[in-house]
Amino acid sequence: MGTVFRGSEDARGLAFAIVVSRYNEAITQRLLDGCQRTLAAQGAVHVDVAWVPGALEIPLAARRLAETRVYDAVICLGCVIKGETLHFDLVAQQAAAGISRVALETGVPVINEVLAVFDPAQAAARAGDKVNRGVEAAHAAVQMATLLRTLPSQ
Repeated sequence: MGTVFRGSEDARGLAFAIVVSRYNEAITQRLLDGCQRTLAAQGAVHVDVAWVPGALEIPLAARRLAETRVYDAVICLGCVIKGETLHFDLVAQQAAAGISRVALETGVPVINEVLAVFDPAQAAARAGDKVNRGVEAAHAAVQMATLLRTLPSQ
């Protein structure tokens, strides 16, 4: 039998960066609020926030923050709402691909909570009091940051 590795919900002593898209700011601000409240409740000692113009700018800012090695995890928050063209698909896919690449290339947990929804009502339902993907992103960031501290390394 082998070892079981798990992260925890204890963010004491951990630092986080949050990258937030200003596009659809009414939604992203609510995601940010939920994320910050959750990190504070879990005991995070330091949380920085970087605002970017849109979802496509998130990966670059996330990479810059991850490369500093100051943060135990970087959380990416955004909202892409489908319009009349394929632009929605391109933005959502490229933002997700870039965010994933940052995590793999830096070794820092980078949490993707860029909503890709069909209409404003779906966005609001994912950034509310009952369901808030910013809260979920904070939980995932703490769990990944604490998990990586327990995993073997080179």
